[in-house]
Order: sequence, then structure tokens, then C-alpha cells
Amino acid sequence: MKFIVQGGLEKSGLNGTIRVPGDKSISHRSIMFASLAEGVSNITGFLEGEDSLNTLRAFQAMGVHVDGPVDGKVSIKGVGMNGLQAPAHPLDLGNSGTSMRLLSGLLAGQAFDVELKGDESLSKRPMKRVTNPLSEMGAKVETAEGGKPPLKIHGNQKLTGIHYTMPMASAQVKSCCLLAGLYAQGKTCVTEPAVTRDHTERMLSAFGCEVEVGDSTVCLNGPAKLIATDIDVPGDISSAAFFMVGASIADDADITLEHIGINPTRTGVINILKLMGADITTSNQQEVGGEPVADIRIKSAQLKGIHIPEGLVPLAIDEFPVLFVAAACAEGQTVVSGAEELRVKESDRIQVMADGLQALGVNAKSTDDGMIIQGGEIGSGIVHSHDDHRIAMAFAMAGLCANGEIHIEDCDNVNTSFPDFAGLAASCGLSIQVIND
Repeated sequence: MKFIVQGGLEKSGLNGTIRVPGDKSISHRSIMFASLAEGVSNITGFLEGEDSLNTLRAFQAMGVHVDGPVDGKVSIKGVGMNGLQAPAHPLDLGNSGTSMRLLSGLLAGQAFDVELKGDESLSKRPMKRVTNPLSEMGAKVETAEGGKPPLKIHGNQKLTGIHYTMPMASAQVKSCCLLAGLYAQGKTCVTEPAVTRDHTERMLSAFGCEVEVGDSTVCLNGPAKLIATDIDVPGDISSAAFFMVGASIADDADITLEHIGINPTRTGVINILKLMGADITTSNQQEVGGEPVADIRIKSAQLKGIHIPEGLVPLAIDEFPVLFVAAACAEGQTVVSGAEELRVKESDRIQVMADGLQALGVNAKSTDDGMIIQGGEIGSGIVHSHDDHRIAMAFAMAGLCANGEIHIEDCDNVNTSFPDFAGLAASCGLSIQVIND
């Protein structure tokens, strides 16, 4: 599948009031914790994308009874902390690094052996970052050459709580250790070098697990148990980011995104865009299931290039593909550093975005840990997303300030996080065509 986006000499608008799909990170965790809880949990707003559906299927394969999803509603009858059953086959997690890294911690404490595998892209992603601390806790996990998937996790291992200082800022690594800590004897603490998303800590608390949260350290005592609760999944700010940037770079844009999660560990994209001069306001703020949500309104603005503060980088790590597009449309130079984590996502997002921007005539230079972009005009051309959903959607929004047609190849994986992205974007004014190869 590919996208063809029609730009033009005059930038088109992006208007209306929409609701983007549910938060992927929260959808993953809601399935995991509800499955381990005692009782029935009802989930609304669940993201019915391939990544979160792969998490759901994995728990079904381990004996968890699931009703749904139907229109984002899922009901899960939890089996308790020790009620999972050995799956008949390896668990195929598709493209989802979150599923693999979090499940590796959760499954390290089970009584059975299990294998986790993924697609070609996931099979290239580094897993030593989770297998190393798990080994320190007493888990036994085998990887393929170079610490890559598939992962073979051996059951019946006695886990012991540790105090782990993470070498990199990663919510997935932090969450993996905490989930293993649910099964470990004693206290498990994780210290992170920079703030990362805290959905795991918030949701564990919602499911009745006592979590100690300090400035940079999170602790819990094991073995623990979870009690069923209902979860309302807010709109995904990572999905909303495409429309935030799109409205900022388009002419005559005024769009409102309803019920978006504004967890302070995820709002880096809003803060960065505001530093660039974006016109973004929030309203109707409330807290739902421990997560802050709000409506977000974005109007056209003339963005300016900035040196993005490194402290904001971990808080917007998934949004950088579309932030690179914002930089390409801004006046002046934008510098991104401290973002080396982007090189080990679904693709090497630094190099793939640099290549794509250059193909469209943008002065973009990749560095080891980021990019230097000279803002200006975006031209027409062909870009390759390398099967990375966020790359594909970022370049689709680039059409709003391009002076010609952009062809985006390899867009099938958009469905992993944002089903019917093209349809929703078209309804707001983006001239986008979907071509099924």
C-alpha cells in the first residue's frame, strides 16, 4: 500500500473536530494487567490496531477469556498472577516492540517456557536492554545472535528484586523490570537517567499494586497481586501529533482533537511545538482512570527553527518523525540531539527521515544522535517509509506544505497504530489517496 498526497503552491487547510484512536501504550498495558488481575476488567477506547491486537491475541493464547474488541470495548476475565497457561505455539507479536519488551518481564516469572517472536522489523531490534536486567533478577532468557529476537524465556526461575539503574531512558525497559518485579521476592527499584512515560506506574496503582515513585526512581514490592478495574483509554497523543503538526504548517487550519491523553511524561511534542511558535491550546481537562485528558485545539502558525532541549527528547521520542517535518516547514534551522534511541525503532528513524526529506529537496543532515534541518520549501518526490507507520504518516502531513505531489511507499504498517489514518486525515482536508499495490 502507498499514499499519494497532493500538495500545491497554496497550502491547504486542516479543519474540524475529530477523535484519534486510543493510546497504544495504555491499550497494551490494559490488556496485560487486566489479564493478570483477579476479576473482570472492562476497557473502553481500546486501540484496535495490529500492535495492541497482537498483545490481546498473546493473552488469549495463554488462556485468558476476552470479549471484544467491539467499537473499542473489551471485557477481560483475569486469571490472577499465576493463572496464565503455556501457549501451544510461539507468541507472534508482529511489529510491536512494546509487546515483546513488556511481556519478557511479565513472562520471566511464569512456571512455563515460552518463545516470543516478531516480524522482520521487530527481529532486528535490540533486546539486551531488557534481557540484561532480567538476568540480574534470576530470569533465564535466550536471544538470537546479537541479542535480537526471538526470545526464549524459561519458566520456573526464582526471581529476586534488584535496584537497576538504566543506561538509557526507556519506558519499555523500566516497565519490563517492574513487571518482572511483580513476581520477584523483595523490592524491585528502577532508576532512570531522564523522565520517561509513566503509564505502567499509574496503571499498576489503578489495579491495586502499591508503587513508590520518587524523582527518578520507581519501586514496588513483590510478589504482588492485581485487582480488576475499568480502564478508559484516552486518545493517543502520538497519533494526535500528526494533526498538531499538520494544522501548524497548513494555511487557514483550525482543528480540535478531543479526549487526548496529556500525561506529563508524553507532552514533549506539545512543548516542543510551542517553543517553535505553534498555536496550541487545551480545554476540558479532566482525569480519567489516573490519566489526565483534554481537548487540544491547533491553529495555523509560522513555526521557527530551534535547538530542541535534550530534556524534552525522551518525552517526545515517538513524535520525532513528524517533528522533523515541522522543522522542515519552519523558518531557520532546527537542531535535534540526544535522540540516538530513534535509530533502533521500527526503522532507523533518523536516517530514514533524513533520506526522505532530502528526496523532497529539504536541507536535512543526519547526525549520530539527531538531525540538523534547514527549514524552507518542501518539494515533490518519492519517499520510502521502510514499513514504519510513523514515517509514513509524517510524510503524509508534509503534503500540507509541499509544492507538489508526494508518493509514500510501504504504508501497510500504518494500521499497527492508526487504523484508517488516511480516511480521518482526508475528512479534515488533507488531499490523500490510498493505492493498494
